[in-house]
Amino acid sequence: MVSSLRLPTLTFLFSPSFTRRSTVSLRRRFHLRPPLAAGFSAQSAASSPPETENQVDSKKSSRVQDRGNTDRVITPRSQDFNAWYLDVIANAELADYGPVRGTMVIRPYGYAIWEAIQDYLNVKFKETGHSNMYFPQFIPYSFIEKEASHVEGFSPELALVTVGGGKELEEKLVVRPTSETIVNHMFTQWIHSYRDLPLMINQWANVTRWEMRTKPFVRTLEFLWQEGHTAHATPEEAEKEALQMIDVYTKFAYEQAAIPVIAGRKSKVETFAGANKTYTIEAMMGDRKALQAGTSHNLGQNFSRAFGTQFTDESGQRQHVWQTSWAVSTRFVGGIIMTHGDDTGLMLPPRIAPIQVVIVPIWKKVDEKTGVLDAATSVAETLKTAGLKVKLDDTDQRTPGWKFNFWEMKGVPLRIEIGPRDVSSGSVVISRRDIPGKQGKVFGISMEPSVLEAYVKDRLDEIQSSLLQRAISFRDSNIVDVSSYEELKEAISLGKWARGPWSASDADELRIKEETGATIRCFPFEQPQGTKTCLMTGSPAEEVAIFAKSY
Repeated sequence: MVSSLRLPTLTFLFSPSFTRRSTVSLRRRFHLRPPLAAGFSAQSAASSPPETENQVDSKKSSRVQDRGNTDRVITPRSQDFNAWYLDVIANAELADYGPVRGTMVIRPYGYAIWEAIQDYLNVKFKETGHSNMYFPQFIPYSFIEKEASHVEGFSPELALVTVGGGKELEEKLVVRPTSETIVNHMFTQWIHSYRDLPLMINQWANVTRWEMRTKPFVRTLEFLWQEGHTAHATPEEAEKEALQMIDVYTKFAYEQAAIPVIAGRKSKVETFAGANKTYTIEAMMGDRKALQAGTSHNLGQNFSRAFGTQFTDESGQRQHVWQTSWAVSTRFVGGIIMTHGDDTGLMLPPRIAPIQVVIVPIWKKVDEKTGVLDAATSVAETLKTAGLKVKLDDTDQRTPGWKFNFWEMKGVPLRIEIGPRDVSSGSVVISRRDIPGKQGKVFGISMEPSVLEAYVKDRLDEIQSSLLQRAISFRDSNIVDVSSYEELKEAISLGKWARGPWSASDADELRIKEETGATIRCFPFEQPQGTKTCLMTGSPAEEVAIFAKSY
């Protein structure tokens, strides 16, 4: 049985800078490592606009095809951050374009990073009493209409199925943009008494949102995420749950991804459609734009009233449940790239790196090969037994220098080099990805298993800590405290985040967005003490807000 999607017509789905590179500029940069696959492929003619900058780029490409087969080029971050980001994704083999504009194929190395995120969060979700399950991705359109602010917020992004099995459907179906509606439909059938509460579930799923400006991992038509949904007997329990889950995300960001997010509450304007409160973790990327890396929503009784999700309390009265929902997605992978990467490529925190240690054996003469490979294999087994993720690159089609560059570009935290002299001395050479050149290289580390294991684990811990501290320093040096709108505008014009007291209206907030391109990212949980005066109105303010341009 075949079903068809009738979706909005697309013109320019990708942002201008993304579109310009979507064909030849990307191919030019990504034909880097023959005979390996060439990173991002060009979009098919069927999915590209008929006449645009792509045709101009295609003329340029004919002049660089020969060069493209030998050069390994990553655009410097300072020159063009967006081009650098796309180059890294392609060269590190994280993702490629899908045949439908705005979609992506997550390649094994990129998916392994997502799996590391899943592995950590799955444990935390279960420790906090949640169970995994799965809901259908097709949702009756009438469900979306039941919660007024929800349908208003999501309507422009909906993908609709109108034909199934060759016939017009009686009711159009929404391809899941989020699951609050269908979850409530099922909760209504499962919840009857206070004994059924709390009900706390999570699902790992794909989501479709018809975005008009896309960027791999950060914003695509379809993406992967987890979404948690809970129902409670009291508003206090729901609030506690919403705060607990944003704390789980915050700890993941700091402890695993080495991203120093700022946790806080969204403004009313930026609150999730259908929620009473939205809590968020905001991360500063390498170009100083903000990335909303995770959210947790206190839904109050908005959805339970719309769907009639009720329970009988201990006194025999019928009550609507109080709910939460919370999610992180594959945009976290984009956040890791943009937080830690450099001109060489990826730089991965060891705790989420698919490969923590790469071993490169080095030999020149045939009679040296066996001894070097035996030693390298022994070292690999020692580290694997210690629970580390190890790659032994024993291929002989590439030079050691090529391998060094390749694995540095892939962001592997540690490299171990083993040559004939190292075999003779029973030692290895170890290089850190986060410290380039000779400064990051240490000679003469013993191959003795207990010594090597301890040394490698210590260095991985140091790298994890170093990346976090580096990101904290970058973040803090780019946040400016402001006390007036003029100061805010100046900070934003310099590409920085502005932090200042705020008690102005929604209209004032929208004015700032219109005039500067910045939005309130959050009211941080950590607030300064003392009296405050709103930077916009001069009236008393209870909180400071953080303003920034964002993805």
